[in-house]
Amino acid sequence: MKNKVIVITGAAHRVGASVVHKLHKNGAKIALHYRHSLEAAQSIADDLNKERPDSVYLVSGDLSDDNVYDNLIQNVITHFGQIDALINNASSFYPTEIGEVKLEQWDDLMASNLKAPFFLSQAANPYLQLTQGCVINIVDIHADKPLKGHSVYCMAKAGLVMMTKSLAKEMGPKVRVNAVAPGAILWPEGMEQVVKEEILSRTALKKSGNPEDIATTILFLLRDAHYMTGQILAVDGGRSLNL
Repeated sequence: MKNKVIVITGAAHRVGASVVHKLHKNGAKIALHYRHSLEAAQSIADDLNKERPDSVYLVSGDLSDDNVYDNLIQNVITHFGQIDALINNASSFYPTEIGEVKLEQWDDLMASNLKAPFFLSQAANPYLQLTQGCVINIVDIHADKPLKGHSVYCMAKAGLVMMTKSLAKEMGPKVRVNAVAPGAILWPEGMEQVVKEEILSRTALKKSGNPEDIATTILFLLRDAHYMTGQILAVDGGRSLNL
C-alpha cells in the first residue's frame, strides 16, 4: 500500500474517516473528498500530514453536480500524478415513504448512491488502467432485501450492486471492482434502543460491528484480494441470513 493513491468520497466522518486512517496507517496517500464538512476534513488532513507530509489531499464537491466528477479526478491527478483506487463511500440515507416521495429526494438519493459512483469510476478508469488499480463501492445489505420505507435508497444501492458487477467486466482485466455491504455498523441518528436490540437479535453474532470492520475489509480488497472482482462482501454479523 505504500504511496498508493486512494480517492475516498464522503470521508470526513463515520466509516469514511475510519477508512482514511486505516489506509493511511498502511502507507497509502489519500485524496479525501468532502461536501460540507471542511472543518472535520481539514482536521484529519492536518493530523495525518504531520505524520507524513503531503499524504492527504482534500477535494470538495457536491456529488449531485454533473460538473464535479471529471474535475474531482483531474484535481487528484494534478496533485498526486496517479490514482490506484477509488472508494465510493459517500451516501445519502433517509426514509422515502411511498406516496410522499419528492423528485428532489429521488435525485439526491440516486445521485449520491448510484450516479456519482458510476461517473467517478468512468472518470478514474483511464488512470486506474495505468496502475492496474481497483474500485470499491460501499453498498448495503438492503440492496438485496429492502428496508421498509426506504424504497428509493434501496433501489439506488441495488443499482450500485449491479454497477459493481457490470464494471468488473468492463474495466477488467486490469482493474478490479468489488463492493462492501455493511450491516449494523453505525446507527442512524435518533434510532430507538428497542429497534437497535430487535435488529441485533436477527444477527448471527448478536452484536453490532464498528467502522474498523469495514476499514479492515476494504484494506483486504485493496491489498490482498488480487483474484477477486465483481464480488459483494457482506460485513453484517450474519444479519443478511435473517433479514
